[in-house]
Amino acid sequence: MMCIMQKSRTNIRTAAKEASHERIVGAAARAIRRSGYGGTGVADIMKEAGLTHGAFYAHFESREAMLAEAADRAGAEANAIATSVIAAVPPEQSLQALVQAYLSKQHIEGIETGCPMSALGSEMPRQSPEVRRAATRRIKEMVDLVARQLPDWGQPGAHERALVTVATMVGTLVLARAVDDSMLSDALCSAALKSLVPSET
Repeated sequence: MMCIMQKSRTNIRTAAKEASHERIVGAAARAIRRSGYGGTGVADIMKEAGLTHGAFYAHFESREAMLAEAADRAGAEANAIATSVIAAVPPEQSLQALVQAYLSKQHIEGIETGCPMSALGSEMPRQSPEVRRAATRRIKEMVDLVARQLPDWGQPGAHERALVTVATMVGTLVLARAVDDSMLSDALCSAALKSLVPSET
């Protein structure tokens, strides 16, 4: 009986720690997109997660380890959203739907929950190898996801076209967010959409 009670307490503690860890990573994934890697401090993340600053090292060996998990989580969330957009339309409309959603006004304004590539791309060369590795893995997933929506998926040129598509989407979103002219922002997105899916527009 004592052994069962100890196991139960251990399971409860483990579940509580996992829940706390998830809150920290979720808060950090939002913060890096909102404030950049340099503007994301441990104290602020722990406060947002509802935990004390001192509890941080029970979850991570370093700030860089937290940032790597945050980069991975942010990329996973963005790819999950893209996957859900694709799943909601017929296959022949998937690329158009994906590009439209990515270049939408909602995504432009939703930097905290949007694509981390467009929010953090310029900062990546200065990050640690573990942060860059996590981001790179998610970028490759995005390229593969786009490639699977192309009519010539599986053919030699499809991967290259997917690379160009993702690069255009990300670059357009960066510029659309950067300018203070809403008409220019809209024009950038419209031009990119026409270029990427000309037969659908």
